[in-house]
Amino acid sequence: MKTLGVMTIAWLLAAASAIGQAGQKPPMAEEVFKNVQLLKGIPVDQFMGTMGFFSASLGLNCTDCHVDESGGNWAKYADDNALKQTTRRMIRMVTAINQTSFGGRQMVTCNTCHRGTRHPNVMPSLALLYGAPPPDEPGDPIQQAPGQPSAEQVLDKYIVAVGGAQRLAAVSSIVAKGSYKGFDDADKSVMEIVAKSTGERRTVVHTLSGESTTTLDGREGWIAAPEAEKPVPLLAITGQELDGARLEAQVWFPARIKQALSKWRVGARAVIGDREVQPVQGSTAGGATVTLCFEVNSGLLVRLVRFSESPVGRLVAQVDYSDYRDVSGMQMPFQWRVSWLDGRSVFELTDVKLNAPIDAATFARPGVKR
Repeated sequence: MKTLGVMTIAWLLAAASAIGQAGQKPPMAEEVFKNVQLLKGIPVDQFMGTMGFFSASLGLNCTDCHVDESGGNWAKYADDNALKQTTRRMIRMVTAINQTSFGGRQMVTCNTCHRGTRHPNVMPSLALLYGAPPPDEPGDPIQQAPGQPSAEQVLDKYIVAVGGAQRLAAVSSIVAKGSYKGFDDADKSVMEIVAKSTGERRTVVHTLSGESTTTLDGREGWIAAPEAEKPVPLLAITGQELDGARLEAQVWFPARIKQALSKWRVGARAVIGDREVQPVQGSTAGGATVTLCFEVNSGLLVRLVRFSESPVGRLVAQVDYSDYRDVSGMQMPFQWRVSWLDGRSVFELTDVKLNAPIDAATFARPGVKR
Protein backbone atom coordinates (compact mmCIF):
# COMPACT_ATOMS: atom_id res chain seq x y z
CA MET A 1 0.00 0.00 0.00
CA LYS A 2 1.73 3.15 -1.14
CA THR A 3 1.17 6.76 -0.26
CA LEU A 4 2.75 10.05 -1.14
CA GLY A 5 5.70 11.69 0.48
CA VAL A 6 6.07 12.22 4.12
CA MET A 7 4.05 9.35 5.56
CA THR A 8 6.82 7.18 4.18
CA ILE A 9 9.41 9.54 5.69
CA ALA A 10 8.11 8.87 9.15
CA TRP A 11 8.29 5.13 8.65
CA LEU A 12 11.78 5.37 7.24
CA LEU A 13 13.00 7.20 10.32
CA ALA A 14 11.81 4.38 12.52
CA ALA A 15 13.51 1.79 14.64
CA ALA A 16 11.32 -1.26 14.29
CA SER A 17 11.82 -2.57 17.80
CA ALA A 18 9.80 0.09 19.66
CA ILE A 19 6.27 -1.26 19.47
CA GLY A 20 3.84 -1.17 22.37
CA GLN A 21 1.80 -4.13 23.48
CA ALA A 22 -1.99 -4.10 23.51
CA GLY A 23 -3.37 -2.08 26.39
CA GLN A 24 -0.06 -0.31 27.00
CA LYS A 25 0.69 3.31 26.31
CA PRO A 26 1.93 3.58 22.71
CA PRO A 27 5.56 4.67 22.25
CA MET A 28 6.29 8.33 21.64
CA ALA A 29 7.95 9.57 18.46
CA GLU A 30 11.38 10.01 20.05
CA GLU A 31 11.28 6.40 21.29
CA VAL A 32 10.78 5.07 17.77
CA PHE A 33 12.30 7.59 15.37
CA LYS A 34 15.90 8.76 15.34
CA ASN A 35 17.02 12.38 15.60
CA VAL A 36 13.68 13.81 16.78
CA GLN A 37 14.53 17.16 18.34
CA LEU A 38 11.34 19.24 18.59
CA LEU A 39 8.33 17.00 18.01
CA LYS A 40 8.77 14.95 21.14
CA GLY A 41 6.06 13.60 23.39
CA ILE A 42 3.55 12.75 20.65
CA PRO A 43 2.48 9.25 19.50
CA VAL A 44 3.96 7.76 16.36
CA ASP A 45 0.78 8.10 14.28
CA GLN A 46 0.48 11.80 15.13
CA PHE A 47 4.16 12.29 14.28
CA MET A 48 3.53 10.70 10.89
CA GLY A 49 0.53 12.95 10.33
CA THR A 50 2.65 15.96 11.26
CA MET A 51 5.19 15.00 8.60
CA GLY A 52 2.28 14.81 6.16
CA PHE A 53 1.24 18.31 7.16
CA PHE A 54 4.71 19.60 6.24
CA SER A 55 4.56 17.75 2.92
CA ALA A 56 1.15 19.12 1.96
CA SER A 57 1.95 22.65 3.09
CA LEU A 58 5.15 22.89 1.02
CA GLY A 59 4.30 20.59 -1.90
CA LEU A 60 7.36 18.41 -1.21
CA ASN A 61 7.91 14.68 -0.76
CA CYS A 62 10.33 12.42 1.10
CA THR A 63 13.60 12.92 -0.72
CA ASP A 64 12.86 16.60 -1.34
CA CYS A 65 13.29 17.22 2.39
CA HIS A 66 15.92 14.61 3.23
CA VAL A 67 19.37 13.68 1.99
CA ASP A 68 19.62 12.23 -1.51
CA GLU A 69 20.68 8.82 -0.23
CA SER A 70 17.50 8.43 1.83
CA GLY A 71 15.55 7.07 -1.14
CA GLY A 72 17.40 3.76 -0.95
CA ASN A 73 18.53 3.70 2.66
CA TRP A 74 15.98 3.91 5.46
CA ALA A 75 18.52 4.94 8.08
CA LYS A 76 19.49 8.00 6.03
CA TYR A 77 16.15 9.67 6.71
CA ALA A 78 17.45 10.54 10.17
CA ASP A 79 20.41 12.47 8.77
CA ASP A 80 20.38 16.24 9.08
CA ASN A 81 20.52 18.64 6.17
CA ALA A 82 19.79 22.32 5.55
CA LEU A 83 16.06 21.83 4.90
CA LYS A 84 15.50 19.92 8.15
CA GLN A 85 17.38 22.60 10.08
CA THR A 86 15.27 25.29 8.42
CA THR A 87 12.11 23.37 9.33
CA ARG A 88 13.09 23.38 12.99
CA ARG A 89 13.64 27.14 12.86
CA MET A 90 10.24 27.60 11.24
CA ILE A 91 8.54 25.48 13.91
CA ARG A 92 10.06 27.69 16.59
CA MET A 93 9.06 30.83 14.70
CA VAL A 94 5.43 29.78 14.20
CA THR A 95 5.14 28.66 17.81
CA ALA A 96 6.44 32.03 18.99
CA ILE A 97 4.00 33.93 16.74
CA ASN A 98 1.04 31.97 18.08
CA GLN A 99 2.14 32.40 21.67
CA THR A 100 2.88 36.13 21.52
CA SER A 101 0.14 37.27 19.12
CA PHE A 102 -2.72 34.79 19.60
CA GLY A 103 -2.51 33.70 23.21
CA GLY A 104 -1.19 30.27 22.27
CA ARG A 105 -4.03 29.48 19.87
CA GLN A 106 -2.89 27.77 16.67
CA MET A 107 -3.75 30.54 14.20
CA VAL A 108 -0.59 30.49 12.08
CA THR A 109 0.89 27.33 10.54
CA CYS A 110 3.26 26.38 7.72
CA ASN A 111 0.27 26.35 5.39
CA THR A 112 -0.63 29.95 6.26
CA CYS A 113 2.25 31.24 4.12
CA HIS A 114 3.32 28.36 1.91
CA ARG A 115 -0.03 27.13 0.54
CA GLY A 116 1.54 24.15 -1.22
CA THR A 117 4.72 25.88 -2.43
CA ARG A 118 8.27 25.67 -1.18
CA HIS A 119 8.75 29.45 -1.14
CA PRO A 120 5.96 31.69 0.20
CA ASN A 121 4.61 34.03 -2.47
CA VAL A 122 4.52 37.61 -1.22
CA MET A 123 2.85 38.92 -4.39
CA PRO A 124 -0.94 38.56 -4.86
CA SER A 125 -2.01 36.37 -7.78
CA LEU A 126 -4.11 38.21 -10.34
CA ALA A 127 -5.15 34.88 -11.88
CA LEU A 128 -6.66 33.83 -8.55
CA LEU A 129 -8.13 37.28 -7.95
CA TYR A 130 -10.09 37.35 -11.21
CA GLY A 131 -10.44 33.62 -11.80
CA ALA A 132 -13.19 31.23 -10.78
CA PRO A 133 -13.65 30.91 -7.01
CA PRO A 134 -12.23 27.75 -5.47
CA PRO A 135 -14.67 24.90 -4.80
CA ASP A 136 -16.40 24.57 -1.46
CA GLU A 137 -14.47 22.58 1.10
CA PRO A 138 -16.91 21.87 3.94
CA GLY A 139 -15.06 20.89 7.08
CA ASP A 140 -14.09 24.00 9.00
CA PRO A 141 -15.68 24.40 12.45
CA ILE A 142 -19.20 25.83 12.19
CA GLN A 143 -22.04 27.03 14.38
CA GLN A 144 -25.70 26.18 13.84
CA ALA A 145 -26.65 28.30 10.83
CA PRO A 146 -29.88 30.30 10.93
CA GLY A 147 -32.69 29.03 8.75
CA GLN A 148 -31.23 25.53 8.46
CA PRO A 149 -32.89 22.31 9.67
CA SER A 150 -31.83 20.67 12.89
CA ALA A 151 -29.20 17.94 12.86
CA GLU A 152 -31.85 15.42 13.91
CA GLN A 153 -33.97 16.27 10.85
CA VAL A 154 -31.03 15.80 8.47
CA LEU A 155 -29.96 12.55 10.11
CA ASP A 156 -33.53 11.21 10.10
CA LYS A 157 -33.73 11.85 6.36
CA TYR A 158 -30.46 9.99 5.90
CA ILE A 159 -31.70 7.00 7.92
CA VAL A 160 -34.82 6.80 5.75
CA ALA A 161 -32.73 7.11 2.57
CA VAL A 162 -30.50 4.15 3.41
CA GLY A 163 -33.26 1.77 4.45
CA GLY A 164 -35.22 3.02 7.45
CA ALA A 165 -34.65 2.64 11.17
CA GLN A 166 -36.19 -0.82 11.47
CA ARG A 167 -34.13 -2.33 8.66
CA LEU A 168 -30.90 -0.69 9.80
CA ALA A 169 -31.35 -1.84 13.38
CA ALA A 170 -31.42 -5.43 12.16
CA VAL A 171 -27.94 -5.21 10.59
CA SER A 172 -25.32 -6.49 13.04
CA SER A 173 -22.41 -7.37 10.76
CA ILE A 174 -21.03 -6.78 7.27
CA VAL A 175 -18.66 -9.03 5.33
CA ALA A 176 -17.43 -7.63 2.03
CA LYS A 177 -14.88 -8.21 -0.72
CA GLY A 178 -13.53 -5.85 -3.33
CA SER A 179 -10.45 -3.97 -4.46
CA TYR A 180 -8.07 -1.29 -3.28
CA LYS A 181 -5.93 1.12 -5.32
CA GLY A 182 -3.45 3.52 -3.76
CA PHE A 183 -2.50 6.89 -5.22
CA ASP A 184 0.64 5.64 -6.96
CA ASP A 185 -0.33 1.98 -7.39
CA ALA A 186 -0.26 0.70 -10.95
CA ASP A 187 -2.90 -1.96 -10.32
CA LYS A 188 -5.71 -2.75 -7.92
CA SER A 189 -5.21 -5.09 -4.98
CA VAL A 190 -7.67 -7.59 -3.52
CA MET A 191 -9.34 -6.40 -0.33
CA GLU A 192 -11.60 -7.85 2.36
CA ILE A 193 -13.55 -6.02 5.06
CA VAL A 194 -15.43 -7.40 8.04
CA ALA A 195 -17.27 -5.18 10.52
CA LYS A 196 -19.71 -5.37 13.41
CA SER A 197 -22.24 -2.80 14.56
CA THR A 198 -20.56 -2.70 17.98
CA GLY A 199 -17.55 -0.86 16.52
CA GLU A 200 -15.18 -3.62 15.38
CA ARG A 201 -13.76 -3.48 11.86
CA ARG A 202 -10.91 -5.17 10.01
CA THR A 203 -9.65 -4.29 6.53
CA VAL A 204 -7.08 -6.48 4.78
CA VAL A 205 -5.40 -5.42 1.53
CA HIS A 206 -3.30 -8.02 -0.29
CA THR A 207 -0.46 -5.97 -1.77
CA LEU A 208 2.46 -7.28 -3.80
CA SER A 209 4.59 -7.06 -0.65
CA GLY A 210 2.12 -8.90 1.55
CA GLU A 211 -0.94 -8.19 3.68
CA SER A 212 -1.63 -4.71 4.99
CA THR A 213 -4.20 -4.80 7.80
CA THR A 214 -6.12 -2.12 9.70
CA THR A 215 -7.94 -3.40 12.78
CA LEU A 216 -10.32 -1.80 15.27
CA ASP A 217 -11.43 -3.92 18.20
CA GLY A 218 -13.99 -1.40 19.46
CA ARG A 219 -11.53 0.29 21.83
CA GLU A 220 -8.07 0.22 20.25
CA GLY A 221 -6.78 0.25 16.70
CA TRP A 222 -3.67 -0.81 14.77
CA ILE A 223 -2.19 -0.76 11.29
CA ALA A 224 0.05 -3.71 10.37
CA ALA A 225 2.06 -3.70 7.15
CA PRO A 226 4.80 -5.78 5.50
CA GLU A 227 8.35 -4.90 6.46
CA ALA A 228 9.13 -4.33 2.79
CA GLU A 229 6.75 -1.38 2.87
CA LYS A 230 7.19 -0.11 6.43
CA PRO A 231 10.06 -0.99 8.75
CA VAL A 232 7.77 -0.54 11.76
CA PRO A 233 5.48 -3.55 11.37
CA LEU A 234 2.71 -2.39 13.74
CA LEU A 235 1.38 1.13 14.33
CA ALA A 236 -1.04 1.96 17.12
CA ILE A 237 -3.84 4.36 16.14
CA THR A 238 -4.25 6.87 18.94
CA GLY A 239 -6.16 9.90 20.20
CA GLN A 240 -8.35 11.89 17.87
CA GLU A 241 -7.16 9.79 14.92
CA LEU A 242 -8.56 6.72 16.65
CA ASP A 243 -11.83 8.57 17.23
CA GLY A 244 -12.00 9.34 13.50
CA ALA A 245 -11.26 5.75 12.50
CA ARG A 246 -14.01 4.54 14.81
CA LEU A 247 -16.48 6.93 13.26
CA GLU A 248 -15.63 5.81 9.73
CA ALA A 249 -16.34 2.26 10.87
CA GLN A 250 -19.61 3.31 12.51
CA VAL A 251 -20.85 5.00 9.32
CA TRP A 252 -21.34 1.51 7.92
CA PHE A 253 -24.10 1.04 10.50
CA PRO A 254 -26.25 4.19 10.19
CA ALA A 255 -28.73 3.08 12.86
CA ARG A 256 -26.27 4.42 15.46
CA ILE A 257 -25.19 7.57 13.65
CA LYS A 258 -26.93 9.93 16.08
CA GLN A 259 -24.97 8.53 19.01
CA ALA A 260 -21.63 8.56 17.17
CA LEU A 261 -21.00 12.28 17.75
CA SER A 262 -22.07 15.03 20.15
CA LYS A 263 -22.63 18.79 19.91
CA TRP A 264 -24.36 18.45 16.54
CA ARG A 265 -24.76 21.60 14.42
CA VAL A 266 -25.87 22.25 10.83
CA GLY A 267 -24.14 24.67 8.47
CA ALA A 268 -25.36 26.49 5.39
CA ARG A 269 -25.77 24.43 2.25
CA ALA A 270 -22.70 23.99 0.06
CA VAL A 271 -21.88 22.48 -3.34
CA ILE A 272 -19.65 19.45 -3.91
CA GLY A 273 -19.14 18.84 -7.62
CA ASP A 274 -22.61 19.24 -9.10
CA ARG A 275 -24.47 18.28 -5.93
CA GLU A 276 -25.92 20.52 -3.26
CA VAL A 277 -25.14 19.21 0.20
CA GLN A 278 -26.16 19.92 3.77
CA PRO A 279 -23.12 19.92 6.11
CA VAL A 280 -23.76 18.51 9.57
CA GLN A 281 -20.95 18.72 12.10
CA GLY A 282 -20.27 17.05 15.41
CA SER A 283 -17.49 16.27 17.87
CA THR A 284 -15.98 12.96 18.92
CA ALA A 285 -15.43 12.01 22.54
CA GLY A 286 -11.77 12.99 22.16
CA GLY A 287 -12.52 16.39 20.68
CA ALA A 288 -11.95 15.73 16.98
CA THR A 289 -14.22 17.64 14.60
CA VAL A 290 -16.20 15.70 11.98
CA THR A 291 -18.37 17.06 9.16
CA LEU A 292 -20.88 14.84 7.36
CA CYS A 293 -22.17 16.16 4.03
CA PHE A 294 -25.56 14.82 2.94
CA GLU A 295 -26.94 15.32 -0.56
CA VAL A 296 -29.97 17.58 -0.26
CA ASN A 297 -32.15 15.70 -2.77
CA SER A 298 -31.43 12.08 -1.89
CA GLY A 299 -30.42 12.47 1.74
CA LEU A 300 -27.43 10.15 1.19
CA LEU A 301 -24.02 10.72 2.77
CA VAL A 302 -21.57 11.84 0.08
CA ARG A 303 -18.61 13.12 2.12
CA LEU A 304 -17.07 12.78 5.57
CA VAL A 305 -14.37 15.27 6.59
CA ARG A 306 -12.56 14.96 9.89
CA PHE A 307 -9.57 16.65 11.38
CA SER A 308 -7.49 16.24 14.48
CA GLU A 309 -5.06 18.59 16.12
CA SER A 310 -1.26 18.33 15.97
CA PRO A 311 1.64 20.49 17.17
CA VAL A 312 1.88 22.14 13.73
CA GLY A 313 -1.69 22.27 12.38
CA ARG A 314 -4.87 20.36 11.61
CA LEU A 315 -4.47 16.86 10.21
CA VAL A 316 -7.40 16.51 7.85
CA ALA A 317 -8.82 13.38 6.22
CA GLN A 318 -11.72 13.11 3.78
CA VAL A 319 -13.88 10.21 2.61
CA ASP A 320 -16.08 10.57 -0.49
CA TYR A 321 -18.87 7.99 -0.85
CA SER A 322 -20.52 7.02 -4.15
CA ASP A 323 -22.16 4.20 -6.12
CA TYR A 324 -24.88 3.39 -3.58
CA ARG A 325 -26.49 -0.01 -4.16
CA ASP A 326 -29.22 -2.02 -2.50
CA VAL A 327 -28.03 -4.85 -0.25
CA SER A 328 -31.01 -6.71 1.23
CA GLY A 329 -32.95 -3.49 1.61
CA MET A 330 -30.04 -1.38 2.87
CA GLN A 331 -28.37 1.23 0.65
CA MET A 332 -24.57 0.97 0.80
CA PRO A 333 -21.78 2.88 -0.99
CA PHE A 334 -19.86 0.44 -3.16
CA GLN A 335 -17.07 2.95 -3.73
CA TRP A 336 -15.34 5.39 -1.44
CA ARG A 337 -12.23 7.51 -1.89
CA VAL A 338 -10.07 8.29 1.13
CA SER A 339 -7.82 11.36 0.91
CA TRP A 340 -5.43 12.62 3.55
CA LEU A 341 -2.43 14.93 3.66
CA ASP A 342 -0.01 12.54 1.99
CA GLY A 343 -2.06 9.94 0.15
CA ARG A 344 -5.27 8.97 -1.59
CA SER A 345 -6.86 5.54 -1.92
CA VAL A 346 -9.91 4.15 -3.70
CA PHE A 347 -11.92 1.24 -2.30
CA GLU A 348 -14.49 -0.64 -4.38
CA LEU A 349 -16.80 -3.46 -3.29
CA THR A 350 -17.84 -6.38 -5.44
CA ASP A 351 -19.64 -8.58 -2.92
CA VAL A 352 -21.41 -7.75 0.36
CA LYS A 353 -23.14 -9.98 2.90
CA LEU A 354 -25.14 -8.76 5.89
CA ASN A 355 -25.39 -10.48 9.27
CA ALA A 356 -22.83 -13.17 8.49
CA PRO A 357 -21.16 -14.66 11.60
CA ILE A 358 -17.71 -13.23 12.43
CA ASP A 359 -15.27 -14.82 14.87
CA ALA A 360 -14.39 -12.37 17.67
CA ALA A 361 -10.71 -13.29 17.24
CA THR A 362 -10.83 -11.55 13.85
CA PHE A 363 -10.55 -8.21 15.61
CA ALA A 364 -7.66 -9.06 17.90
CA ARG A 365 -4.44 -7.06 17.79
CA PRO A 366 -2.65 -8.10 14.58
CA GLY A 367 0.31 -10.38 14.92
CA VAL A 368 3.61 -9.02 13.67
CA LYS A 369 5.22 -11.00 10.87
CA ARG A 370 9.01 -10.73 10.66
